[in-house]
Amino acid sequence: MKLFREICFRAVEMMIPARKYRRDRSEISCCLKYLIFGFNVIFWFFGGGTMAIGVWAWTEKDTFNNLNRLTNVALDPALILIVVGSITFMIGFTGCVGALRENTCLLATYAISLAVLLLLEMSAGILGFIFKEWIKQQAASGFQAFIVHYRDDPDQQNLIDWIQEQWLECCGIEGPKDWERNIYFNCSSIEVGSREACGVPFSCCKRLPNEVIRNNQCGYDVRKADYDGDLSSIIFERGCLRAGEEWMEVNLVPVAGVMVAVAILQSFEQRYSGLCGLVLNFKVQ
Repeated sequence: MKLFREICFRAVEMMIPARKYRRDRSEISCCLKYLIFGFNVIFWFFGGGTMAIGVWAWTEKDTFNNLNRLTNVALDPALILIVVGSITFMIGFTGCVGALRENTCLLATYAISLAVLLLLEMSAGILGFIFKEWIKQQAASGFQAFIVHYRDDPDQQNLIDWIQEQWLECCGIEGPKDWERNIYFNCSSIEVGSREACGVPFSCCKRLPNEVIRNNQCGYDVRKADYDGDLSSIIFERGCLRAGEEWMEVNLVPVAGVMVAVAILQSFEQRYSGLCGLVLNFKVQ
């Protein structure tokens, strides 16, 4: 009787399909799981903040209602912030939620995204080393566009002022004469009464010792032929292209160190997220 009961029980077990119960414990290391989650929370918020700043900048300029005012889309700082922030936000989201929920699809997407990003960064670094002259030409072309549209876009104006005054301490591409390309600083603008004609922006001026209030008119008339002041003590005479090259030469080791550190971090994140996805996929199967 006991044997018959056991045979019946086994037969019923074979007839009823096995149920897949939800796992009640993590299939991967808890430390690794929350390490990936914590890293990507920061990545996620950083991307969201960057995107929000770009959208806010476009809103302040009323760009959404006047898209035809975009003079150079590739060089618009607000658009660059929106694109970079959106990509960062999406990658951070897939890594954050994928690690927390142990979702194989999101983890695979995250690992592939990091691999593509790492490949693009390495390619950009190699191509940048090979085509240095081409990059210099593109940088000069972009800076020239900034100069031409200096008064048209507040973001581009603030960016070029920061480059000239605070970062590289320079003026123009090759020198102050490059500001002749801007209609407001062009010497021919004297005929229409422009006070900035034959001058340069205030960001080209050297700060005076103990200067509290910035003199925004310090660059007026400095390119006139009859200007009798000492230019070297008033404005930066070095062009920003040469200043950028010198900055890279001086800071090559720190810049390379940061790039290598970021590449290694991305490589570890990509490897471990991919490993987590494989483990979870194997466990589910």
